[in-house]
Amino acid sequence: MKKVVKFGGSSLASADQFKKVGTIIHDDENRRYVVPSAPGKRFSNDTKVTDMLYACYESAVKGEDFSGQLADIRERYQEIIDGLNLDCSLDQDFEVIRENFQNEAGVDYAASRGEFLNGKIMSSYLGFEFVDAAEVIRFNDDGSFNAGATDELLSARLQDTDAAVVPGFYGAKSDGTVVTFSRGGSDVTGSLVALAVRADLYENWTDVSGFLIADPRIVKNPKSIETITYKELRELSYMGASVLHEDAIFPVRKAGIPINIRNTNAPEDKGTLIVESTCRQPKYTITGIAGTDGFASITIEKAMMNSEIGFCRKVLQVFEDNGVSIEHMPSGIDTMTIFVNKNSFEEKEQKILSDIQRAVHPDHVELESDLALVAVVGRGMKSTRGTAGRIFSALAHAHINVKMIDQGSSELNIIVGVKHEDFKNAIRALYEIFVLTQI
Repeated sequence: MKKVVKFGGSSLASADQFKKVGTIIHDDENRRYVVPSAPGKRFSNDTKVTDMLYACYESAVKGEDFSGQLADIRERYQEIIDGLNLDCSLDQDFEVIRENFQNEAGVDYAASRGEFLNGKIMSSYLGFEFVDAAEVIRFNDDGSFNAGATDELLSARLQDTDAAVVPGFYGAKSDGTVVTFSRGGSDVTGSLVALAVRADLYENWTDVSGFLIADPRIVKNPKSIETITYKELRELSYMGASVLHEDAIFPVRKAGIPINIRNTNAPEDKGTLIVESTCRQPKYTITGIAGTDGFASITIEKAMMNSEIGFCRKVLQVFEDNGVSIEHMPSGIDTMTIFVNKNSFEEKEQKILSDIQRAVHPDHVELESDLALVAVVGRGMKSTRGTAGRIFSALAHAHINVKMIDQGSSELNIIVGVKHEDFKNAIRALYEIFVLTQI
């Protein structure tokens, strides 16, 4: 059995955290391919190494003396090396970094050194082979990711390697120019390594025990999700729930490799298993609740609208021509409502309204802002009667007025629109009725 394990920055912020990681890896001989992030914060007001590198490189580009900043970064790594009692030196690596900073090698190169250096330490600590991601993660000349070339290079490089450390977050163009993924890109690297070695499981270790049913900033001590499908994850991620980099899902999903979100500080917790499909019944009717704030609605009324061919298309064309994405579109016989991101709509508000008037000649147009969308997601909803009724009951009991309801044909989610001031209370009310009371 092969397992790929990725560890986030908080899991590798100090020597003590490294030791936890080492124990986790050695506890299971199947954990043979490791993807480390750069060191994160050691305490609340600490600075992540990646941010230190950004600041250091900025000073170098401005022609300022950056030696002190680079020394601070070196000290962070030396502290880890000393804490692990390793016979490992990064002196030569830092000299190369200093020269490349002076020669303005690029902000992506600067940011990537956090993972690169941590990978060197991890390789020495575990006794695993170090594989520089710049050699096996390929980007095109225009900076876009090259999935085909990456899988070919990575598969060939790891084919005869029993255990390896591949730093996350970055790769390179064919000429060696370093390119990074967006923040959180180490998740993507872990997924690519899992695909390349045809892993049986991709473990993503972080500082939480998997996905939570609701946002802990809104709901106190929410329960965790034991098993979630990729479709459910997509729905929750779209509505703002985020633990895993979204691009990390597709390589392993295509290969049928499950993802296990685990907690480095609580390795005994099973975490959340992400799978394509499962016959496991969810503990609750719902899998999760997520929401996003900051929407506006445009309600268009016109008598006999339903008999006017092309009416909806003309309205949608207005938004497309103005470059505004539509979130939801509930409709009635003589009305249709468009939900859009408030910020993107406000910039072009009057132009869009004028275009709608010219396109469909409505009887009335009504605007409403400061709206929020809340999604209740779960594969168990399809086989459970009365789910929508429970949603309305919970919101009514909390004195929350529903502005919109939208249910997809998959019956995997129900989305409700509420006023901004009711946003958090709506999530709390839904969590209470579906998780705490389970009536």
